[in-house]
Amino acid sequence: MNKIFQVGDEHHSIEELWERVIWDIRSEYLSPAQDFPWIIGFSGGKDSTLVAHLAFEALLTIPPSQRTRPVHVVSNDTLVESPFVMLHLNKVCKKIAASANDLGLPVVVARTQPPLDKTFWTLLIGKGYPSPNQSMRWCTDRLKIMPTSAYIKNNISEFGAAIVVLGVRRLESSTRQRVVDGYKNQANSRLHEHSELKGAYIYRPIVDLSTDEVWEALGTFDAPWGGSHSDLFTLYREAEGGECPVVLSSEEAPGCGTPNSRFGCWTCTVVEKDKSLQGYVDSGHHRYLPLIRFRDWLRTNRNDPAKRQVLRRNGRLTFGTDGRHIPGPFTVKARMEILERLLETQRVFGETLISMDEIDLIHQIWAEELRQQRGVADGTH
Repeated sequence: MNKIFQVGDEHHSIEELWERVIWDIRSEYLSPAQDFPWIIGFSGGKDSTLVAHLAFEALLTIPPSQRTRPVHVVSNDTLVESPFVMLHLNKVCKKIAASANDLGLPVVVARTQPPLDKTFWTLLIGKGYPSPNQSMRWCTDRLKIMPTSAYIKNNISEFGAAIVVLGVRRLESSTRQRVVDGYKNQANSRLHEHSELKGAYIYRPIVDLSTDEVWEALGTFDAPWGGSHSDLFTLYREAEGGECPVVLSSEEAPGCGTPNSRFGCWTCTVVEKDKSLQGYVDSGHHRYLPLIRFRDWLRTNRNDPAKRQVLRRNGRLTFGTDGRHIPGPFTVKARMEILERLLETQRVFGETLISMDEIDLIHQIWAEELRQQRGVADGTH
C-alpha cells in the first residue's frame, strides 16, 4: 500500500508529490523572466541530495536546445570535514559529474575550500585562535560562508545575478523556519532575495516537504546518476543522522555546530560531544577513535589559562562586561603542543589531517610572531 502525504489540505502519494516538485523545478528553470545560472548548495546530506536528484530529473524532461542555463553543484570542503562524510561526498560528486557529461546536461560540479591563510589549522595552530565555542564560532564564517559566498559572487559578477538552490525545509528546525519565513518575497513567488549577498536569489524547491517525505522519496526513486541512495541511508544510520547544512550568512550560522546538525567538521569543539563520529565508532569503525580523542582534548584545552596569552592579537588587555579578563590566543608553546598531538593523531589514523603547506605557513607565522615579541622586549619594535 502506497504511503499518502498531506500537502496543505490535499493528500498525495509520493509519486504524485515527486512529479509536482519536478514540474515546479522545470517551470522555474524555463522561466523567461531571467536566465541566471543555478548554484545548488550540495553538502551530500539527505536534503541537498534530494534537490540535486530533482534538478537532474527536471533537466532530463527539458529538450537539449532549452537547457541553456548552467547548473553548478557546489560542495564545500572545510579541509577538516569528517573523513567518512568526505568519502561519501567525493563518490557522489564523481558520479554526478560523469553522468551529467554522459547525458549532455549543463551541470558543473565544483568544490570550494578556504584559502591557505584561513584554514582551521592555520588560524588555530598558526595564529592561536582559541578552539571555537558557541560564543566565538569563528570557523563558520572562514571555513564555510566565505568560500561558498566567493563562488556565488564570481557568478554574480559574470552573469549579473545567480539563483542559489538550497535544500532548506521549513520543518527542519525552528531556526530554519525563522530564516525561511524571513526572506523577502519578490515578484516571482519562488525566488527570494538573499539578505546579505546582493544579486543572489534563493530558490527552495523542497521547502514544504517533511523529513518523512524526503526519506520516502530517496528510498523510492533511484539516483539519476546511477544506483540507489542506499549509501546515504547507511551513512545516516551508522553516524546517527543529521548534517551541517549549507551556510551562506551569519543568520543561518546557528544551523552549524548544533545537536540537530551532526555531520560536519571532525574538529568541531562547539558541540559538547561529536555524536556522528561516536556513532561511527559504535557502529564498528574503530579507526576514527583517535580523532575523537584529539577533538575532546582540544576542547578541554581551550579554557586552560596557562595556555592562553594575556593580551589579544591586537595587543590589548581585554575585560568583559562582568569585569573578567578575556584571554588572548593560545601561546606559541601551546600551539606547538597542539601541532605535535595532531601529527601523532595523523600518524595513528593513517590519513592526512593537515597539509605540508599549512605546516610551512604555521611555522612562518610563529617565526614572525616571535620576532615581533623579541622586538618589543628589547625596544627595537
